[in-house]
Amino acid sequence: MNLRNNSRDASLQRAKRALTRNRRSRVRLIAILLVLLSTSGLLGNFGLRDLLGAFTFPGRMAGAVLVVVAFTALLGAAALVDHWQWHTFGQSGLVALFGAFAASLANLCLFIKLVADPDWFLFPTLFGALTAGSVWAVGAVWRTLGVVPAPKRVATALLATTVIALGNFGYQNLYLPSQREIRPIIKLTMEKAVVSKDGKAFSVPVNITLENHSDVSFDVLGTELHAMAQKVDLTPNDQLRRQWRTVAKQWSSLERTNPLSRREVHQPGQLVEAQPWMRYGEPIGANDTVTARVIVQLPMNTPYDLVAFYASAHLTRKDHVSLDHLQPAGYSWHDQVPDWMKKQKATDSVFYKSRLHENNSIDEETRDPRYITVYWQFGTHGANITETIDDADGKVETRASTEDRYGLRIIEAGPVERILWDIKNPQ
Repeated sequence: MNLRNNSRDASLQRAKRALTRNRRSRVRLIAILLVLLSTSGLLGNFGLRDLLGAFTFPGRMAGAVLVVVAFTALLGAAALVDHWQWHTFGQSGLVALFGAFAASLANLCLFIKLVADPDWFLFPTLFGALTAGSVWAVGAVWRTLGVVPAPKRVATALLATTVIALGNFGYQNLYLPSQREIRPIIKLTMEKAVVSKDGKAFSVPVNITLENHSDVSFDVLGTELHAMAQKVDLTPNDQLRRQWRTVAKQWSSLERTNPLSRREVHQPGQLVEAQPWMRYGEPIGANDTVTARVIVQLPMNTPYDLVAFYASAHLTRKDHVSLDHLQPAGYSWHDQVPDWMKKQKATDSVFYKSRLHENNSIDEETRDPRYITVYWQFGTHGANITETIDDADGKVETRASTEDRYGLRIIEAGPVERILWDIKNPQ
């Protein structure tokens, strides 16, 4: 009787253990499926958006890679069910392992990217959990492959090859193109000055050429040409050394000045012309050349001896960001402006604004919207263009970030000087 009871108790214990193992097995299966399916859905969404709408060919290739990884994770989920339940395909465990590994690698890369540059904690937390879950899934599937060494060796070779291939692809097609410096060139040339019919004024035609010798397009944030007129007196003898040193200290605090000499006595330049030479918001195509012609007019009795011309263009690389629509947003004397602009009492500004869109769907979806504001600053001693990039809360990006991440480029030319003595005294 005791033997029969003991046998019944042992059977019940074995049945309970088997039921517990089955329940744990189902829980592991469901957990791994959730990780793989979630990864497939997120990566598929990001990948399709980049594949269809990225700004550059490398960006679309990155989208294609994400789509492939998403499909691999989905295929791994289907193989996992077969490997865990049905056993109809002999290598379903290897396919499930490969899918879990691809998911873990992609999740880890995205987690590192999002942690390095977070705006929201939702996405870093989500991909951190998916990374941990997919790594655990790799281990769980690996343990179910049994003790047969050949599939594991094959799996190891495939996984190592995948890591090397993805690393090489990312370096060659994504990292290197974004690091290549591209900067158009501005050329300034002056034509012969023309005297008016009544002899009371003269004009100096200035030709501006922007040459883009690259395969990257740009959007124009703003362009400016300004002319600074100066009066230069000549002394018959060298200035005293002490006097020259005093003048040199004064010039060191000014920008874009003429070289000092011992006999030239320069006066601070006066702004005589300031205007844009290309409409803001217009594109500059790859391998494109843009030309403009500006005519600067001065009275014949002007007290100046020379005119120096400066030109600049503020651009954004279209392989980094795109603009919605750059349009007027306000005036410094009428609308709210940043604190740094309030301190510039002698300068008035007109500013423009636009929403920025980044070059990949991951940054576009996981970060707060960014806006660019372009300030056209105008004062008595020159014209200047300044731009800032900030979020909806007014947090301003650093200068390094605006150049590296958002592709802002400032192109300058000048001074190109024109001596006026031959015009004012033709005899």
